[in-house]
Amino acid sequence: MKVLFRVLVLIFGITGVPTSSFAESGWFWQNPPHGGNPFFAVATVGASTVVAVGDGGIILRSSDGGATWTLQSSGTSNGLSGVSFVDADTGTAVGDVGTILRTTNGGATWTLQASGTIEFLLGVSFVDADTGTAVGVGTILRTTNGGATWTPQASPTRNVLQGVSFVGASIGTVVGKGGAILRTTTGGE
Repeated sequence: MKVLFRVLVLIFGITGVPTSSFAESGWFWQNPPHGGNPFFAVATVGASTVVAVGDGGIILRSSDGGATWTLQSSGTSNGLSGVSFVDADTGTAVGDVGTILRTTNGGATWTLQASGTIEFLLGVSFVDADTGTAVGVGTILRTTNGGATWTPQASPTRNVLQGVSFVGASIGTVVGKGGAILRTTTGGE
């Protein structure tokens, strides 16, 4: 890994941003106002709204497809690892030590929700404003009331669960370390 890093530094220079190859590939570098914290998840709502979350509780939002970014106050310094929006206003972010944050005004304010766990949460998926699932270290949590309460669900593994996606209130898939793939057709019941 160290050798690969050194080779990349030699090829791309100190900045690590080969701007000409980005433009040639169709990807364009953006410099949001975030102080260099790493990002772990992104959610796109419609054609132009994008929300990114990351280390240190950072949340950035763009309303113009990423041309400009606005730093949002999350109210936490815990790392955020997952984010899900059901519309331009309603979103949920999850992260370290059971952190769950919710916004209903497009991120102008974020409210801490009681998750009932201290496990790290890494992924979240909402299918509507009320119904969502969060996953983490051997943890699956479910809400049917917009996160007012989160109920633990039985997990057949203690593996780190990193991603979750639901296509409706009942059908969902969870993935994680050790090749874990979990599927439900009953909303996790």
